[in-house]
Amino acid sequence: MLAPVDENGRIVAPDGARLRASIDIGTVTCRMLVALVDDRGALYEIERLYRITNLGEGVDTSKALLPEAIERVRCAIASFKSQLARYERDLGCKADIRAVATSAARDARNGSDLVRALAGEGVDLRIISGDREASLSFSGVSREFPGQSIAVIDIGGGSTEVVAGRAGGGIARARSFDIGCRRATEKLLGEGRIDPADEARLRQWIRSEMEPHFKQLGEAGLLDGRLVGVAGTATTIVSVRDRMESYDCTKVHGAVVTREQLGDQRLMLADMPLEERQRVVGLDPKRAAVIVSGLVIMEEVMDMARIGEFTVSESDILQGVILAVDFD
Repeated sequence: MLAPVDENGRIVAPDGARLRASIDIGTVTCRMLVALVDDRGALYEIERLYRITNLGEGVDTSKALLPEAIERVRCAIASFKSQLARYERDLGCKADIRAVATSAARDARNGSDLVRALAGEGVDLRIISGDREASLSFSGVSREFPGQSIAVIDIGGGSTEVVAGRAGGGIARARSFDIGCRRATEKLLGEGRIDPADEARLRQWIRSEMEPHFKQLGEAGLLDGRLVGVAGTATTIVSVRDRMESYDCTKVHGAVVTREQLGDQRLMLADMPLEERQRVVGLDPKRAAVIVSGLVIMEEVMDMARIGEFTVSESDILQGVILAVDFD
């Protein structure tokens, strides 16, 4: 829910609520959620910020973060903190900042360089494991689907997390795969018009890594509920489908995407050169280079799960981090 405001549009903190900010530094995108959290664990969103920084550029082959990529992230976080400072002044309190980095940072041998760069901005960054990433994502998503059986698909730039369980009842199975949209783009597809042979190799790679896990999930009855997609690939699918000239998270959250719609979108974007893809309404131009890989991963996930539609959630690891009682 959104934070309450008074008649002048100023944010009003509920009794006992604390100001928190969660930061997720992914392989492609940096994001921050600013919110108030009360003693019951209710979360009141104030603002979401994001910037595509491509931290994982070249990491799959070099196993190192580029200095310029680290600097892009540092600049993004400095900008986020400036915005956060406004809310701290308005509410008269300091925010508790919780920051995590995922696939690119944990794959790189110099992840500590990123940690030091953000320490200079006053941010204590934690590079988390794939299992921890999956757990936090599931926690963030499950609050939106109380009591339901869900399988959460989080397609990032360097990895994809697959987490199944019952919302409110905990995780039954979780697995992180080193298959993400930037990694797949650099490894197999390239950024321009997609060669069908390269796409076929990508699909074969995805299947070889992930299909045994999906078979186990199916046999355990963990694919009988709702399939939920989170993060940039899933949300972009909706914004492109609905031709959103201005991104509207209230329309994206809870949207249902069918396998047919997903396939149509992948066919359209795969046949475009990068320059044309960058002009597609609803697609952030900086995501255009990696979006097709993300769509292919999501197609394969749906086919392996034998589920014909998925629900998009705007609640994800950011909410999981901000509400985690075991973060400290």
